[in-house]
Amino acid sequence: MHNTDPQLIILLWFILPVWLAAGFCDWLCHRATGIERTTGVKETWIHILMFLEMGLPLLAALFLDVNALIIAFMIVMFFLHEITALWDVSYAVSARKVTPVEQHIHSFLEMLPLMALLLIISRHWNEFLALMGLNDAAGSFDIRLRADPLPVTYIVVIFSGIILFELLPYLEEYFRGRRYQKKQSSLMAK
Repeated sequence: MHNTDPQLIILLWFILPVWLAAGFCDWLCHRATGIERTTGVKETWIHILMFLEMGLPLLAALFLDVNALIIAFMIVMFFLHEITALWDVSYAVSARKVTPVEQHIHSFLEMLPLMALLLIISRHWNEFLALMGLNDAAGSFDIRLRADPLPVTYIVVIFSGIILFELLPYLEEYFRGRRYQKKQSSLMAK
């Protein structure tokens, strides 16, 4: 089933890897602009919040049966992520240069989750219609593990990518910001 479903193939092998690449490129932009000296740890905390806002729906999609409840959760988290992204950029431009390249990367970081959400909705159209009250069938609001689990190899590969290209870089950004804060504090104390 996994090898013949074009929507699932697009989600797993295109959207998710491109999304991870865009997140890593965004981190490279932060590093290039010396985020630790400008917006610092506060902006990194905003990035970590956005990571959670998209990471939790991703975990749900990877491990749980997608139904009306999961779709509702994904929609809410998408809009929270959009609000946080607006806060992030508003804060960033107040203290550091956000280059056109970084702005373009941000467009990927906003549109790829929307594309993923729309593909997931289209794969589970009846559950979406039930959620919206647009069909006679009741949507499911159970939390169940996927009836058709993704291959373990894929899960290992994608989690390796998440750790290497998202988690570790943003933790590095956080610790770089903390080191700079401590350095500035010790200079001020002298």
